[in-house]
Amino acid sequence: MTDAAGAANPGKPGWKAAMSLAAKLGKYGPEVDPNPRVGAVLLNPESQVIGTGWHLGAGTAHAEPMALADAAARGHDPRGGTLVVTLEPCRHRGLTGPCTAAIMAAGVGRVVYAEPDPVAVSGGGAAALAEAGIAVTQLANARASQLSETWRWAVTEGRPHVTLKLATSLDGRVAAADGTSQWITGTAARGHGHRFRAKVGAILVTTGTVLADNPALTARDAAGELAASQPLVVVVGKRDIPQGAKVRRAPGGYLHLRTHSVAEVLVALAERQIRQILVEGGPALATAFLAAGVVDRVHAYFAPLLLGAGLTAVGDFGVGTLADGVRFHTEKVRRLGEDALLVAVAKRHPH
Repeated sequence: MTDAAGAANPGKPGWKAAMSLAAKLGKYGPEVDPNPRVGAVLLNPESQVIGTGWHLGAGTAHAEPMALADAAARGHDPRGGTLVVTLEPCRHRGLTGPCTAAIMAAGVGRVVYAEPDPVAVSGGGAAALAEAGIAVTQLANARASQLSETWRWAVTEGRPHVTLKLATSLDGRVAAADGTSQWITGTAARGHGHRFRAKVGAILVTTGTVLADNPALTARDAAGELAASQPLVVVVGKRDIPQGAKVRRAPGGYLHLRTHSVAEVLVALAERQIRQILVEGGPALATAFLAAGVVDRVHAYFAPLLLGAGLTAVGDFGVGTLADGVRFHTEKVRRLGEDALLVAVAKRHPH
C-alpha cells in the first residue's frame, strides 16, 4: 500500500474491511454498462461506516456522491472522514459532475482507492485531490479489481473485451457428420451459457448461423424466462437476414454488420461503448477472431461425447507448427452436470 507520493503507508485496519464492503456494494451496479461498477464507503474519524454507495450506471450518480448523500441522509457529517472507493474518483464532467469536486466540497479528509482510472479525460483524480490538501492512499484489493476488469481492458485497448464460446464433443466437434448439433452439451452447461450472455453487451454470430439455425440468442434464467439484462445481437456477414428471423426481435436489440472484417466489427461496437462481447456464432467467426489475435478469454464447454467426424469448432487460422499455436492460461475448470467448463485467458493478459 502506498500513498499518492509513493511512500509506504501502513494505513488503518478499518480501511481493508471498508474496501471489501465497497467491492461487495459495487456488484449492485449493472454488469452491462459503458461505465465501470464502483462501490464506496464513507468512514468517520473513528473508522465507523456512516455512508455507502455504488454506481447504478451511465447517467446516474457515481458511487462517491451516493455515499456522501447517504451519510447526509443519516445525519452524519463527512468532514474529516475517510472515503474508501474501488476506483480512483473521476475529475471530469460527463453526464454527471466530477467526483473530486463533490469530495472536496464535502470536506472529506482522506480518500482510499483500489484501482487507478486509466482514462485520460477522467483519470488523475488522486493527484487533483492531493493538490487540494486531501490525503490520498492506494490500497489494492482483488475483488475491487475484478469489478472493473473488463471495463479497464476495453477503455485501455480501445476495443471490447472478447470472450469466445466453444461447446464441443471431447474430440472438438460442434456437429456430427450429418450436421446434427442440438444438443451436444447438457442443460447445466447451456444454463451457464445463458447466464453469461446476460453479462455481456453484445453476442456475435454470422449470417450463416442465422440462416441455418434461426437462433433467438436471448439470455434466459433457470425457469426459461428472459433475464433482466439482454445482449445486443450482432450478425456479421454480407447476406440478407430474413424479415422473419428471430434475431430481428431480440429484446436487447439487433445489429447487422455487413462486413467480414473483425477490425470493422470491433470499431463499430467500441463506438457504441460496448465493453464486452461474446463470440458464439460458429466455426467461421471463431476462426476469424482467432486469426485476428483478439480473443481475450475462452469459455470451452466439453461434453463426454466422441463423434469421430463432423464439423470442428475452429478452422485453419494460420498455425503451421506447434510452436506457433495460440497459448492460453487456464483460469478455472468447473463441472456442469455431465459436462465440463474450462475458462482460459489469453497469455498476453495479466493474471
